[in-house]
This record gives sequence, structure tokens and C-alpha cells, in this order.
Amino acid sequence: MGYRLLTTLILVLHFGFLVYLVVGGFLAWRWPRTGWLHVAAAGWGAAVVAAGLDCPLTYAEHWSRRRAGETGAMRGFIDRYVEGVLYPERYSEWVMALVAIVVVASWLGWWLLRRRGGDRGRIRSSQGR
Repeated sequence: MGYRLLTTLILVLHFGFLVYLVVGGFLAWRWPRTGWLHVAAAGWGAAVVAAGLDCPLTYAEHWSRRRAGETGAMRGFIDRYVEGVLYPERYSEWVMALVAIVVVASWLGWWLLRRRGGDRGRIRSSQGR
């Protein structure tokens, strides 16, 4: 497999992770067992932002670009492909806050659905007696 193709696959995977980070909590409404996977993904995303950690996917992208004969990108994935492309860079803090609100709202809905589902299960089992 060529390194340019590998770079493209890494970029697709990275973008998919970001989409999952934003909407994965809502997917857990349909598939409740995936909620914990989303909690882990959101925790990783928060750690990358809060602690300034290097994302392994960004590292892999830079490595594959160098192997393909290109220079490694000097900026991270969000800085290069999201900020200034999907929204103006000056709104970065607002977008991060909005993403956090969306994630927390999805978790709240997930929790409420799990709680209500658990209550229904107890009601059904008590009616059968």
C-alpha cells in the first residue's frame, strides 16, 4: 500500500473519530452498550485539548506523509483541516464549548433512556408475578 493512500486512510479515520466524538453519545441512545465507548472517546478528546497531548493519529499522518516524500504537516489535524475550513478560527473556543454541550446533552439523554428502560424492565418483571 502506498504511503499517500495510507495518509488518506489516516485522515478519514481521524475525521471519523471527530464525528463520533460529537455525535457518538446520540448513537448510544440507539445502541446503549456503545455509550461507554463514547465516554472513552470523549475523555481522550478532552485530554488532548486540555493537556495539549499529541494525538497518535496526527503523529501517524505526519509519519506517512514523510514516507510518501512530503513534508510532515506542521500543524495538528484540527488546526489544518477543521479550523478555518468548517468555521473561522476566531470561534474555536465557542465551537469547543458547543461540542462539550452537545456531548453532555447526549450523555444526559443516554442516562435518562437507560434509567427509563431499567424502570420498564422492573415493571414488566413485577407484573409477571
